Amino acid sequence: MPTVVVMDVSLSMTRPVSIEGSEEYQRKHLAAHGLTMLFEHMATNYKLEFTALVVFSSLWELMVPFTRDYNTLQEALSNMDDYDKTCLESALVGVCNIVQQEWGGAIPCQVVLVTDGCLGIGRGSLRHSLATQNQRSESNRFPLPFPFPSKLYIMCMANLEELQSTDSLEYLERLIDLNNGEGQIFTIDGPLCLKNVQSMFGKLIDLAYTPFHAVLKCGHLTADVQVFPRPEPFVVDEEIDPIPKVINTDLEIVGFIDIADISSPPVLSRHLVLPIALNKEGDEVGTGITDDNEDENSANQIAGKIPNFCVLLHGSLKVEGMVAIVQLGPEWHGMLYSQADSKKKSNLMMSLFEPGPEPLPWLGKMAQLGPISDAKENPYGEDDNKSPFPLQPKNKRSYAQNVTVWIKPSGLQTDVQKILRNARKLPEKTQTFYKELNRLRKAALAFGFLDLLKGVADMLERECTLLPETAHPDAAFQLTHAAQQLKLASTGTCEYAAYDQNITPLHTDFSGSSTERM
Repeated sequence: MPTVVVMDVSLSMTRPVSIEGSEEYQRKHLAAHGLTMLFEHMATNYKLEFTALVVFSSLWELMVPFTRDYNTLQEALSNMDDYDKTCLESALVGVCNIVQQEWGGAIPCQVVLVTDGCLGIGRGSLRHSLATQNQRSESNRFPLPFPFPSKLYIMCMANLEELQSTDSLEYLERLIDLNNGEGQIFTIDGPLCLKNVQSMFGKLIDLAYTPFHAVLKCGHLTADVQVFPRPEPFVVDEEIDPIPKVINTDLEIVGFIDIADISSPPVLSRHLVLPIALNKEGDEVGTGITDDNEDENSANQIAGKIPNFCVLLHGSLKVEGMVAIVQLGPEWHGMLYSQADSKKKSNLMMSLFEPGPEPLPWLGKMAQLGPISDAKENPYGEDDNKSPFPLQPKNKRSYAQNVTVWIKPSGLQTDVQKILRNARKLPEKTQTFYKELNRLRKAALAFGFLDLLKGVADMLERECTLLPETAHPDAAFQLTHAAQQLKLASTGTCEYAAYDQNITPLHTDFSGSSTERM
């Protein structure tokens, strides 16, 4: 997921830090040292990550837009100027604007805020911003929580004792709380020095920027892979005591299925699956960025000559038009497939389904899927002209039934007009007339729309008075009978307003002859 690094360049960051046996450092130098360590790690292990650099004091400025060029980010760290007072709110507003313009509101993003813990003074300070948070209009709301999925990591160039003495820690913790608890505050353990700053940024790397390595298995074939971005733990809401589910480091392929059968399933997240080439000694080859271009090219050449199961799987899925179902954990599955970026380039992707025995209803339970050879006859037909999916549910779904819906007035008007049209064609349309009449009656009773029944009854009585002299005598009897039954149902009494009860045609001396004509 993209990362926004927000660097404090206010005057408080220029406060000196005494380090024994070396020149005098400022807090901004310690911050730059820690960020350099982070960028070097990402350039080696997270080189597909997009990262932006924002600096702020009373205003904010985008120093480096989202990029994968970590050399540019490191150069920008050495070219930062010093400005005036701290205004954290303006920086957070800047982060909102940058992320939404580049990625929208659906892509998760990590925000790394590097500051010394000073809250600012006067209007625009964090104290003032949080004190006036509930007194603002919607157009001037506090930027937290971010309008996109996010985690906020606050890197303090101060130790815990210093933050507690100035009550800064309490206000910074409120920022995490406002971001729905997504994030963490890191402080320097012990005195301010380069070693302790490295230790603090190392904790951030371990928490948020450690690459996810796994072993992809299919029978006797295996491959070491990196899953990018790192899969996040998933918490099942329905559980009484929810426990975050984490995918296994052993990803076992349990079967293959046609793309047409899997269709476009709902997924939790999508990830690139990148092969990690290993040489005979077991060391990684071709993963990471080397300083020398010649060394990088030679490493890639060596990696390209080593057979890899990932390449075989990717090519097979692409040619055969299939996906591989992979076991992520107990009752948790995902799928591996080939996705094309362009006409010539494609990648091996992995999508995670929701945990459960039946993540895709049209496939049924995953545990009950098996090879075609186990079936008595080929479920796809001899000519591959049919499919066993989707499975038909045992219980008829409510949304699959013919339900009357009156969202707009035109829908109700159409149903009433249909009854009146059939009423004018009685007795030929007797069966259709009563079918439509009972459908409207049931819907009106279900909605409690009893006035509708009385209104339709009045319309039927009016139609009865407007019948021409040439009309069949049975038509008048049926209209009067239907109107009378609707009026009884409109009273709401249990005897006449039962939902399951239908209005049946009135048997008259003319019914037999009319039936014969029908």
